[in-house]
Amino acid sequence: MDLDRRALALALVVSTLIASVAFSVVKLSRPTTIDVRGSAKRRIASDLSEWSASVHVTRKDRVEAYTALKKDVEVLTGFLEQAGFPRDQVRISAASIDELSHEEITETGDRVTRKTVFDGWRASQTANVVSKDVQRVERVSREITQLLEKGLDISSQSPSYLFTGVGALKIEMLAEASRDARQRAERMIEAAGGGATVGRVFGLDTGVININAANSTETSWEGNFDTSSFEKDILTTVRVRFEVKN
Repeated sequence: MDLDRRALALALVVSTLIASVAFSVVKLSRPTTIDVRGSAKRRIASDLSEWSASVHVTRKDRVEAYTALKKDVEVLTGFLEQAGFPRDQVRISAASIDELSHEEITETGDRVTRKTVFDGWRASQTANVVSKDVQRVERVSREITQLLEKGLDISSQSPSYLFTGVGALKIEMLAEASRDARQRAERMIEAAGGGATVGRVFGLDTGVININAANSTETSWEGNFDTSSFEKDILTTVRVRFEVKN
């Protein structure tokens, strides 16, 4: 009986020792890591522009308003074609015609009378230009006011400047930002001393792409997408977790 107890006690000691050694091995084999952020920045010039100009006409008669609008739109499209924009780069929207009115209020003693007064019809139509000739779009968007001298009621929007190569450039910049992260990790570990080196990647998170006006450092969690400036800066960041090898 005593022999069985001693054997059982010895088995418990041995199993506890094995578990302790196994835990130590697991604990010691857990890799040491370092999290580093890398970034990349590129200056780009827009290669596509979108711009719109609208013509407005006001008449008492609805048909007259539409007829006058049609003539003014022909003047607008002729101006754009003469400025160097072929028909396939100009899209004309559907015409919109809205009734105009105002409210007249008349007070007679304690009595207040409100009456809606008809003012006419306002017809509008918009020409949208999409062109890779960005400089031409910028120039014509300023010169369009010449049509005011011809009696046209015209309004012009500021051009939007776009870059069509964002998709391919994003891949290059993510790779560049990842290399930057490794270089930063190597410099940090080297400065800390001890002879450690940067090993394999344990995790990588890509950040958003921020497209800002040139020289702007504005960032956003959702990402910026500037369309107001011809020159832009593209900023991207990544977060990489590296193994630290001793």
